[in-house]
Amino acid sequence: MLKKLAVLVGLFVLSPMVQAEIRIGVVNIPLLMANAPQAAEAKKRLEKEFSPKEKQLVAQQKKIKKLEERLARDGMTMTETKKRDLERDIISIRRDAQRAQQEFKEDFSIRRNEELGKMQNRIIEAVKALAEEGNYDLLLTEGVIHASSKVDVTDKVQEKLSKMP
Repeated sequence: MLKKLAVLVGLFVLSPMVQAEIRIGVVNIPLLMANAPQAAEAKKRLEKEFSPKEKQLVAQQKKIKKLEERLARDGMTMTETKKRDLERDIISIRRDAQRAQQEFKEDFSIRRNEELGKMQNRIIEAVKALAEEGNYDLLLTEGVIHASSKVDVTDKVQEKLSKMP
């Protein structure tokens, strides 16, 4: 794929029929994903959405720890029935906590992927808008081994993203 792209670019550059200047640019998508204002907003939305559940999981872990400490401290003086009941409670609560933790991870992953998808769509919109406004013939991303600062248009795309709602 990269070889085909290099040949295509070479044909554009070397073709005697090409009279006008060819505008080529490079966009650093990972940098945009990290620095776009929409990324910070998405992070805040995820934190707001998932922090109550995270606090609940932390509280559940503390409860397990307290019960385990109680069992270690008082286990020798408890009746066999009370000790067995406490052990069962710990096992049950631990199982519920593990299940809740797994659900939390899955839900968070799904929502994070949704937010990343939205972000990628916004970046594509901004890149396309820049390409049209700047009359770029070719904008490249992934797979570029070297790009001089003359062709790097990442800052311009970042500027477009900053102006998007």
